[in-house]
Amino acid sequence: MRTALTLEDDVAAKLRDEMARTGTSMKDVVNKLLRRGFEAPREEQLAAPFTVEAAPMGVRNGYDIDDIGGLLDLLDGSAGRR
Repeated sequence: MRTALTLEDDVAAKLRDEMARTGTSMKDVVNKLLRRGFEAPREEQLAAPFTVEAAPMGVRNGYDIDDIGGLLDLLDGSAGRR
């Protein structure tokens, strides 16, 4: 199929660079890159949504997870904090 195509300047420059790098014609470069683009997975196929499942933390009795300073003292000892 023969068709006219208007390329933006940056795309045309990349096309010329690829033609020079590979030593192939514009037709071959455009067809190769279009095939690659059509075969690439679409955005909705790339990844499933990330989900986090909650799990019990198993906090021992006597520990207050809302008291960060107290937890750090338990981990580092009171001399470890400044």
